[in-house]
Amino acid sequence: MERRLSAASRRSAPSAIQKLSHLAQRVGAVNLAEGFPDFPAPANLKAAAAAAIAADLNQYRHVQGICDVLAETARRDHGLDVDPITDFVICCGQSEAFAAAIFAIIDQGDEVLVFDPAYETYETCIELARGIPVYVPLDPPSWTLNEDKFLKSFTSRTKAVVLNSPHNPTGKVFSKEELLIIAQACQKMDCFAITDEVYEYITYDENKHISLASLPGMQERTIITSSLSKTYSVTGWRIGWACAPASIASAIRNIHVKLTDSAPTPFQEAALTALTSTPDFYLSLKKDYEVRRDFVLQLLKDFGFHISFKPQGSVFVFAELPRSWQLTDNLEQLVGVGAGNCVQNMIEFVTNLINNAGVAAVPGRGFFHRNFDGESYHHRHVRFAFCKGDDTLMAAALRMRKLADSKGTWLIGSSRQEDQTTSASCGSV
Repeated sequence: MERRLSAASRRSAPSAIQKLSHLAQRVGAVNLAEGFPDFPAPANLKAAAAAAIAADLNQYRHVQGICDVLAETARRDHGLDVDPITDFVICCGQSEAFAAAIFAIIDQGDEVLVFDPAYETYETCIELARGIPVYVPLDPPSWTLNEDKFLKSFTSRTKAVVLNSPHNPTGKVFSKEELLIIAQACQKMDCFAITDEVYEYITYDENKHISLASLPGMQERTIITSSLSKTYSVTGWRIGWACAPASIASAIRNIHVKLTDSAPTPFQEAALTALTSTPDFYLSLKKDYEVRRDFVLQLLKDFGFHISFKPQGSVFVFAELPRSWQLTDNLEQLVGVGAGNCVQNMIEFVTNLINNAGVAAVPGRGFFHRNFDGESYHHRHVRFAFCKGDDTLMAAALRMRKLADSKGTWLIGSSRQEDQTTSASCGSV
């Protein structure tokens, strides 16, 4: 009966990130591939969820208080005037919010602009809605918006632009100047914008997240999607939301109800505790992640990676292999390899990293969707997640160091510095 499956299901490939995580689990590797925090959620959130379960809040439920708090936050942080009754849809994570938003606005043949590299979910949702993803490459090494390429990507069929900032996988935070270019184009072409703002509170140095909806003329055409997952270290709770003008939110809500009916009730209740966290929580979050970011950056530099872009936000480093390393990040080869057959004479970089160093990362090519002659950077990046606990990051450092010591050279093709020591220090990590 396989031939009877839908065309959409046949086009949809397994998640490379999840496959890598499963491989890491099978071989006991330290998982820096998947972007989930492996440390405890805040104690008060866990207590709130446990209390909701103990109170038998187990049935379908919409917790209006979440929308009330989110509306106040939108006014405070972005100057948005939103109605908590009509403008929010509570969903099962940002992923469902994004999917419902796509299904609400995209018809067959509609084109959706997506900045490349991009998170894997976007393409699948667009194609399931029978839309056409059109990828607009960001310019390395700083992953800047190329205005000319962006504007030339619009056609009469362009229905929406997807914006993820802070950005996965690069860690870029789009500047106000870039956002103004996007905003002006959306208004000129009369199209929607769908934003993924799950890392909105995780920015570094002087970088600040600006919601596209806050720019002049954009609130009426922007669908904001976000979630609790990253900010509060609860990726498995599946509490997210979409925020849009009432008529758009209503369409999203109608689809959400048909898909999942409601988000998990106990975790909706706990969300009220999370969303009313004090400013100190968010300040501490940034400082803590900044230490982790800097630790992983130094670790990778010490082992020969080229860091051409320091993450401005999110929980990822998009590191580049030095050009002297004659390697490939053959994603199809990697994810199809069984745990017992993975060691392949150190030909495959990420396979070698998992099986010899015991550290899992994600080949960068899986985030790129367009092929450009001569742009070999598509094949030279590796994404590392640093949203991990002290023990995890230190274990990764020690394992990578052990491989360097045992091989005499670090992985393949690089020159090992004698008596090199990892100068990265966890400090307060």
